[in-house]
Amino acid sequence: MAYDVQKTDDEWRVELTPQEFHVLREAGTERAFSSPYETDETPGVYECRACGAELFRSDTKFDAHCGWPAFFSPLAGDRVELIEDNTLGMRRVEVRCARCGSHLGHVFEGEGFPTPTDQRYCINGVSLRLVPDAS
Repeated sequence: MAYDVQKTDDEWRVELTPQEFHVLREAGTERAFSSPYETDETPGVYECRACGAELFRSDTKFDAHCGWPAFFSPLAGDRVELIEDNTLGMRRVEVRCARCGSHLGHVFEGEGFPTPTDQRYCINGVSLRLVPDAS
């Protein structure tokens, strides 16, 4: 897929830390319970750390006790790209930024969380940047 933001790996490496590059550009996963965003209650918008696209709002974030920030819905369906992921011997749905193609995490359904969508967008905190609402 062609993305609005396209850069070479070398260009991404200049802009991202090694951990950010590993997660965002190589579909890695940050260590569970390592992101302060998992429990952060600051009202605001979560952007893609790679390109700045607005992806999630804090009012769709919930505590899933899973080790990563969890949201029940993106800002809009066209903000993220969903791709079937059959790695690790299981079927999952990968979530990518629709603007730059960066790996964000995975989305799961039917887990019984009391949310409007019954979905859990399990997102690597290192893939995000929180922009707090103006006070």
